[in-house]
Amino acid sequence: MRFPLIFTLCLAMGLGAASPALAKIKVLTSFTVFADMARNVAGDHAEVVSITREGAEIHMFRPTPGDIKRGLGADVALWNGMGLETWFERYLENLGDVKAYVLSDGVEPIAIAEGAYEGRANPHAWMSPGNAMIYIDNIVTALSETDPDNAAAYAENGAHYKAEIAATFEPIRAAIEALPEERRWLVSSEAAFSYLAADFGLKEAAIWAINADSQGSPQQVRRIIDLIRDNDVPVIFSESTVSPKPAEQVARETGIAYGGVLYVDSLSPPGGPVPTYIDLLKVTAQTIVDGLTAAP
Repeated sequence: MRFPLIFTLCLAMGLGAASPALAKIKVLTSFTVFADMARNVAGDHAEVVSITREGAEIHMFRPTPGDIKRGLGADVALWNGMGLETWFERYLENLGDVKAYVLSDGVEPIAIAEGAYEGRANPHAWMSPGNAMIYIDNIVTALSETDPDNAAAYAENGAHYKAEIAATFEPIRAAIEALPEERRWLVSSEAAFSYLAADFGLKEAAIWAINADSQGSPQQVRRIIDLIRDNDVPVIFSESTVSPKPAEQVARETGIAYGGVLYVDSLSPPGGPVPTYIDLLKVTAQTIVDGLTAAP
């Protein structure tokens, strides 16, 4: 029983069973994107806690004692896997017996093409609206197995959420498909958009492979400048949790447009540009479309 002391007190006072609020399961996620996805599936049946905060860089995150305290009492943990949050496995060891689910299970991995991580799976699979369906199904499974009494609600919420994502991205997909094929390039600071690029029929390149690697070295900058010139790439973007300076430098040296910031690893606070996962994908995809469309 989840709250034995509370139940005992309630019975002793003649208050009967615990309220629905007390019966909520506690869901722990490695970062804010998954917390929002889990809240959409959970509805009112769970308390969802993200270990990393809005705007955090998640690759090399170091949990504090306060972060460990916030995770205590979790019934289930959700994380990406694919070598992304290597710190999260060690973090879970501090929480005792918590069943963890890898949300990328079932995703067809895309290998990192170069750099220190060459050949490893690119971990940013949630950046594909198509893969989002797999993530949502895995969240439904995790919550349903943890809280079978509310399994029907989780399945219904998950189905509605998937339909909302599909409807949101059809117009954006159509806008990309309307671009001439030679302009369908997605070049950014980090190669965090391989799955999004594959989903939308874009060719991808980046200054560096993953944020845990070196960032903006002379060799990396030279290579991407050559690629841009060889392929007449019209625009370059940067990623929200790193400095835009390497991408801006490449834009200056090649004379192409700097298209702005794309969001990947972290949501913004409620008043920011990407307070939800759908906002993160929509703003990122629309920024890409706008940059490719506006560039000369």
